[in-house]
Amino acid sequence: MLEGSVRRSGNRVRISAQLIDAATDAHLWAERFDGETGDLFTLQNEITGRLANALGVELISAETARPTEHPDALDYILRGRAVLLKPRTQETHREAIDLYERALALDPHSVEAQSRLAAVLADSVATGMTDWASAAPDIARAAGLVDRALAASPRYTHPHLVKATVLRLQNRWGEAISEYQAALELDHNMGYALLGLGWCRLYFGSLDEVIPIVEQAIRLSPRDPQIGYFYYLIGTVHLLQSHTDEALVWLEKSCNALPGYPIGRSRLAAAYALRGETGRAAAEFAEARRISRGDLFSSIAHLKARPGAWQGVPKIRALYEATYFAGLRKAGMPE
Repeated sequence: MLEGSVRRSGNRVRISAQLIDAATDAHLWAERFDGETGDLFTLQNEITGRLANALGVELISAETARPTEHPDALDYILRGRAVLLKPRTQETHREAIDLYERALALDPHSVEAQSRLAAVLADSVATGMTDWASAAPDIARAAGLVDRALAASPRYTHPHLVKATVLRLQNRWGEAISEYQAALELDHNMGYALLGLGWCRLYFGSLDEVIPIVEQAIRLSPRDPQIGYFYYLIGTVHLLQSHTDEALVWLEKSCNALPGYPIGRSRLAAAYALRGETGRAAAEFAEARRISRGDLFSSIAHLKARPGAWQGVPKIRALYEATYFAGLRKAGMPE
């Protein structure tokens, strides 16, 4: 049960909300929202958006905490979603894939299972969590699964988000933007659709448009369990623009939020190297190699060959060369 109150003082309004487990009367979550009354419709949209995102996390966590003797497909789907609320690592991705596979085995026609499995397969490639040799097959399988989900349920938001991610990995940015926009038309509170839209704007070279889009996503879900990915994109934009000090601030925040994310750690290594802090750069690069547990960072050439990597118009690729790859070379990465 969601309950709350509204208080007003002058032109300020404070909304308090809390989530109660009606079966046990246990208090699960509370939040407070403050704003100006000058534009009540904007304030209302912001608050409902933040509530929707917060409850999307809390309700999943609460449901998966309940004991289940004989799990069905929905139980496995909820458990997979709960696993991905934890800090992302290769282990959490593999665990989620296993849970979604079990759900799909129990219900092969489940749109939710198809969509969620496609999402984690695509995200594993996008974040460098999957083995290099598995990347192309995983993208192909994700594409097949999400196409089945969309054919069965074209008005369901999540498959549009996943389809956009698959298209982005295939360097089909214009088509990806259309799918992200379709997801936002169905659910304008979807922060991950805004995040993906930000990446596509970066690939097209519209760097000045990226950070405002990501800031909107952060406003919608300021306590998102995966907010480190939002910080990471902001840090990447600053890095590409040679705003090294600003990049370090955001990339440090990203790595603190996502300690098991190897690509983020490599961005941080490059930023430190560009600032001349070679010792810290080498340490961060060594940590990126350790947590990647593979040969992702064995060489610049190998890293560039990863499917879905380093996309962008020539201007963006040139910026990657001048900043990220230049920094990695200084951090000790072989050619």
